[in-house]
Amino acid sequence: MQVAESFDAGNPPFDRLTQQEVEDIRAGADIGYFAPGDVIVAAGKPSGQLHVIIKGVVEVRQDGAMTALLRAGDSFDSRALVHGAAGEDFIAAEETLCHLVPRPAVTRLISRNAGFAAFFYAEVSRKLDALAGARRPDGFESVLRARVRDAQRGDSNVIDGGETIEAAGHRMRRVNANALFVRDGDRTGVVTGMNLSKAVVLRRLPLETPVRDVTHFDVVSIEAGDFLYEAILLMTRHDKRRLAVRREGRYVGFLEDIDILGLVAGNSQLIPGRIDRARGVEDLTVAARDIQAQVLRLHGQGVRIEAIAEITSDLNRRLLARLFELVAPPSVQSGGCLLLMGSEGRGEQTLRTDQDNGLLLATPVPEPDLAAFREAFTRALDDFGFPRCPGGVMVRNPLWSQTLDGFQRQLRGWVVDRSPEAAMNLAIFWDAAAVSGRGELLEQARMTLLTALRGEGALLAHFAQLVDTFAEPQVGLLGSLLASVGMNSDEVDIKRAGIFPLVHGVRTLAIGRGITAQPTALRIAALVEAGALDAALGRELVGALRVFMEFRLRAQLEAARRGTPGPDAAVRLGLLTSADRDILRDALRIVRQFREVIRSHYNLRGH
Repeated sequence: MQVAESFDAGNPPFDRLTQQEVEDIRAGADIGYFAPGDVIVAAGKPSGQLHVIIKGVVEVRQDGAMTALLRAGDSFDSRALVHGAAGEDFIAAEETLCHLVPRPAVTRLISRNAGFAAFFYAEVSRKLDALAGARRPDGFESVLRARVRDAQRGDSNVIDGGETIEAAGHRMRRVNANALFVRDGDRTGVVTGMNLSKAVVLRRLPLETPVRDVTHFDVVSIEAGDFLYEAILLMTRHDKRRLAVRREGRYVGFLEDIDILGLVAGNSQLIPGRIDRARGVEDLTVAARDIQAQVLRLHGQGVRIEAIAEITSDLNRRLLARLFELVAPPSVQSGGCLLLMGSEGRGEQTLRTDQDNGLLLATPVPEPDLAAFREAFTRALDDFGFPRCPGGVMVRNPLWSQTLDGFQRQLRGWVVDRSPEAAMNLAIFWDAAAVSGRGELLEQARMTLLTALRGEGALLAHFAQLVDTFAEPQVGLLGSLLASVGMNSDEVDIKRAGIFPLVHGVRTLAIGRGITAQPTALRIAALVEAGALDAALGRELVGALRVFMEFRLRAQLEAARRGTPGPDAAVRLGLLTSADRDILRDALRIVRQFREVIRSHYNLRGH
């Protein structure tokens, strides 16, 4: 078999090479044969070449346990080649042929081809960024080539210069605009809501003052057919956040900086206003759809997954806070605190997840009021498309919507209980975030839990055991990763295999240190600062979490495309490139190491 004929440059990372670079690889590569049982690369040892499987199967083993199976097209081991030591053993499971690409050839390509070099980064977070960058559309540049008319929102609203500033204010409110064109004889100007406010508050002008007196007639305008980059230049040159838009010599509306930003990052800056203006649940249903569409836009534009999660979680919190205002009776609103838990509580949500929410009340409220709120709130979330929580962590469950006194007793009871269910409930509550109402109620409940846990080392050990709630991924393509949790052999449940053990291990350490930050990345940073977690491991955990969130979102989007959406869509391994599988394998390796850290820290091996 000739190397030139058998080498497939279509597999990542070789698909990032130029034709000449591919030819160089082919010219320098050899072919190696390995019999069943041969150790191709040993853990802790360097490697002089990059192996690319032509045919056969290679087992990846860590401490004797199989963690993955590699097949034709897969490459290994970049860590042994570039960083000096393999993290696992690579053993031929059957007769195997590999391309052997010499280390000098690889290092030359790394030095001059950033896309190819990304495959060899040590930190999975950097690798994910670099590989994503190679696939990323030129979002911002394509936006700049769009036309003004593509971003302009709203219509032209004109008022006569002789009208009063009071009339102008009412007109702005009626048409839901923050700027009007003012026609005064043969001249046209612009007045904004800020102009009106300054006139009345700072200059103390009477409300009967003609609007022409506070209007700017030095209008900076642009044609609807001009490019957006021209609009940005005009805004910068004239220090304007708003331009008048003309078409065929007449004013047709305004272009604002937020409109341009809306094209770059969807309409995340516009959704809050839509939520705030909602007058009923139906209005919020539209906003909920907008939030989901926003996730698709942001991901398609290559925005980092943690930024998507932060934006989405913030928008969903606004959505639910406004829903609370609309459907909660006065007794519940005045004395209640709406809680979000799970990924929403931690600020790590992407697509819609289960309804993880609760309600704390300062004092008892009339039972009909509470029952009406529980029903209306849950029904509205159903309409928004949020699946109900299988575990019943919802305001409709009296366990999760009660007075502070009652819930504090419940927390103490869970601490004493020590059952897996009680431990899981404590974990769920630890991620709670207040989104509306009396936030001090949540802080009082959290302090109750911290006090109850003080000195409870045995309880924390029991709590830590939840990292093993789901069996570790074993064998298969990545390999066969989740027969133990009922998944097909070509699928991985990212939440169970990666997100939960990582998040819960960090959560357990945070509770032990009294760290109350919600986002997992902030908890990791606080643990590193407190000396409770190695800095290098902390960076790897943050990177692994990013990988899991990214792959989970991809799986959710793919499931939605197939018409089978769900919050816990499985990653279909057959749809991943070899580079993606390498990243995912790295992230799962980090989680395995972290499990061992938790087991050792809490002496769980004998449990």
